[in-house]
Amino acid sequence: MANHFACFTPVLLFSSLCFAVASAPRCEADAPNIIMIMCDDLGYGDLACYNPQTVIKTPHLNQMAQEGVRFTRFYSAAPVCSPTRGSCLTGRHPFRFGIYFANTGHLPEAEITIPELLEPSGYQSGHFGKWHLGTLTKTILDSNRGGPRGAKHYSIPSMHGYHDSFVTESKVPTHDPMVAPPNASKNGWDPLKANDPVAAYGTRFWNHDVQEVNENLKGDTSRVVMDRVIPFINQSTKQQKPFFATIWFHAPHLPVVSAQEYTKHYESLDSYTRNYFGCITAMDDQIGRLRKHLSDKNLSNNTILWFCSDNGPEGTKRNAPGSAGLLRGRKRSLYEGGVRVPGILVWPSQLDPQTIDTPAVTSDLLPSLMDLLEIDYPSKRPLDGLSMLPIIRGEREHRMQPIGFQSAKQYAWHDEDWKLYSPDMGKSWELYNVTLDPGESDNLLTTNPEVAKRMKQDLMRWIKSCQDSDQGLDY
Repeated sequence: MANHFACFTPVLLFSSLCFAVASAPRCEADAPNIIMIMCDDLGYGDLACYNPQTVIKTPHLNQMAQEGVRFTRFYSAAPVCSPTRGSCLTGRHPFRFGIYFANTGHLPEAEITIPELLEPSGYQSGHFGKWHLGTLTKTILDSNRGGPRGAKHYSIPSMHGYHDSFVTESKVPTHDPMVAPPNASKNGWDPLKANDPVAAYGTRFWNHDVQEVNENLKGDTSRVVMDRVIPFINQSTKQQKPFFATIWFHAPHLPVVSAQEYTKHYESLDSYTRNYFGCITAMDDQIGRLRKHLSDKNLSNNTILWFCSDNGPEGTKRNAPGSAGLLRGRKRSLYEGGVRVPGILVWPSQLDPQTIDTPAVTSDLLPSLMDLLEIDYPSKRPLDGLSMLPIIRGEREHRMQPIGFQSAKQYAWHDEDWKLYSPDMGKSWELYNVTLDPGESDNLLTTNPEVAKRMKQDLMRWIKSCQDSDQGLDY
C-alpha cells in the first residue's frame, strides 16, 4: 500500500516540548479535536460510496469518503447496538464487561474509556444522542429499562469521563422523537400533522445533570441532537480546549419517520422505505452542517472526524429497506452483513484520500487514539483492538492480530482473508475466504482443515480470555 498518510509534523503531533515522556499529556494547543459519529442500523449497502446502486441520497458522507480514508472491511464489534458502543469507548470486546447483547448489562465504572484517557491532556468530552450503555434514571419509567426496574444498570456518561451530554437511553422515532401515533407500527410512520392524535413514545432526553430535557425536541431527531453538539464545540473552542465528541445518531433505527423535506426524493416508494431513506438523508444533512461549522470556525484541518454504523441493517431482505449490499446476513448475525459496516475517516491536514481493505473493528478506535496522542494505557488488562495508524500510514499491509466475535450463540474469528464461523457455540463450523467470497457462499471447511483447526484453537483461547475478564479478573 502506498503511503498516503501525510507526515506528522513535529510541531503538530510529536513535539518534544509537549512530551517529556511518552505518557505525558500533549500540549493542548497542538491536540487535534476528535469527533466520532455512529449511526444506528445503517447497512453496508445503504451508502453510495459502498454501493453505487443505492438511491439513498447522502452527499456529505459520500464526500467524506472521497476526501478521506474509506475502509472496505470495517467491522462493528457486535451485530447489535449496545455491545458495539461499549467496544468503541473501551477498546475491548463487550463480553469482557457484561454487555452481551442490546439492553443487557451496562458499562462498568471500572472500565477505562476514551474520555478518561483524554482528560489529562485537557480534552473536553461530550456525548450526544443515543447512549444505550446503561439506564439514565433510577426513579421514573424511561425507555427499555429506565427507572426502578433497571436501577442496577444505572450508568450515565458523567460516570465515564464525559463533561457534557444530551442523551436517550435507547431508540426514539427519527422525527418528533417524544411522540408517536396511537397503535403505531414498530417500523415507523409518516410525520404527524397538527391535529393528529398523539401518544408519548416513552423515551426521554436527559442532560448532563440528569435532568429531563423538554425544549427543542420537535422535528428531525438528528437535527435535535446536532443542536446540542454545535454549542459544545463552540464552548470548548472559546475555552481553548481540544474536544472529544461522540455523536450517536438514532437514524435509521426503527421507528423511522422523516419530514417531506427529505422524503420528497423518494415519493414513489412505500411509506416504510420512504421514511427509512428520508431519515438517512436527514442525518447526512446534519453531518454536512457539522462539517460546514467546523470549516467556518477554522477547525476542520485540526479535527479528526470518524463515521461508522453500530451493526448491519434491520429486518430481512424481503421486508426491510436497509441493504447489506452483496453481503450475507443482517443485524443480529455474525455473517458479514451483520457486522461489516461503513467506516470513514477524515482529517484534512493529515490524511490524503485512500481506500483500505485491511480488516479493522470498532475496538481499534481507542488504541488508535492512544497511539496518535502517545498516551500509555494505564492497565495490564487485555485490549481487543489495536492501532490502525500503521495501516493508514502505509507502514503495514496486514493486521497483526485476528478479530474475535461473540453474540448470542454465534462465534466468529477473522484472520485476514479467512473467517471461521459457528452458529451454535462450536457444535458446527464454517470457513470462508471473505476476500474472494464476501457473500460467504462457499464453505471451505473440508478443503482447508488445518486452517480451520488453527483458527479454532486461537478462537477458543480468546473466548477463555473474555470469560476471565467477565469474571472481574481484569479489575
